Amino acid sequence: MSRKLTYREAMREAMREALQRDPRVILIGEDVGRYGGTYAFSKGFLDEFGPERIRDTPLAELGFVGTGIGAALGGLRPIVEVMTVNFSLLALDQIVNTAALFHHMSGGQFSVPLVIRMATGAGRQLAAQHSHSLEGWYAHIPGIKVLAPATIEDARHMLAPALADPDPVVIFEHAGLFNLEGELPDIDGVDIASAKLRRTGRDVALITYGGCLPKTLAAAEMLAAEGIEAEVLDLRVLRPLDTAGIVATVAKCHRAVVIDENWKSGGFAAEVMARIMENAFYELDAPVARVCAEEVPIPYAKHLEEAALPQAEKIVAAVKEMFA
Repeated sequence: MSRKLTYREAMREAMREALQRDPRVILIGEDVGRYGGTYAFSKGFLDEFGPERIRDTPLAELGFVGTGIGAALGGLRPIVEVMTVNFSLLALDQIVNTAALFHHMSGGQFSVPLVIRMATGAGRQLAAQHSHSLEGWYAHIPGIKVLAPATIEDARHMLAPALADPDPVVIFEHAGLFNLEGELPDIDGVDIASAKLRRTGRDVALITYGGCLPKTLAAAEMLAAEGIEAEVLDLRVLRPLDTAGIVATVAKCHRAVVIDENWKSGGFAAEVMARIMENAFYELDAPVARVCAEEVPIPYAKHLEEAALPQAEKIVAAVKEMFA
């Protein structure tokens, strides 16, 4: 039987279950202990699991991500929480040059079974240094898996397979989704390998992930009112990217729009468009379009922030231009 809960509660349940099931699982990060997590994901965990497994750290991303890598190499299954993707750049060397490469550089002798969670995205008036979407950068790196849960179901169930993976997994949680409430279906789990259709259609494929999913679904409903049936594909897994899933929806609809909160230049949408051109060019009835963030640091002012981000109305306009 399904039940209703928020994205935040779903992720908290997933972490509690992981800590209860496996004594090797530990949680490391800024304010994850006494404060209960910057976004309250670990509230009560310090009392429940103790300071040996719930570790508060200094404001030192390079240090505590490196600690997580060492703990993973030592046999633990760490979950490292980084406050926002912007601050993860301080730990980029540990993630890109150590965690992602260790298996390759050791000739397969060592793996780094590490999960790094971090908030991403804008829409909460936190200004540029707390609002960017840089997950496309991480999806560029071989040696790590990159996940972007956008639904209650994925927030609840993606953590377990991520912790079971022998290699590093980075999970990007869009902060605009944390208070999202929805039904959690009665299922045992989800995979971390494939995209998922969130709406079926026939006229245009809307391809997206993360915080853009609700806006894209809203756009699809607006288009349906005008007689255009859009299919919505939630990528979910940004690396390895589900190329077969992308090709299948494009082959069905023959038109495609990619929606991504990254900037357009060098962004993740460009990679999705390239996959379509390489694998489904002859299925297209129109050039692929994309709706991305404006090429500016995310503004603080609410009206400017909204103007800088993909919105349902922009998606609808891009689709209508395709049919003009």
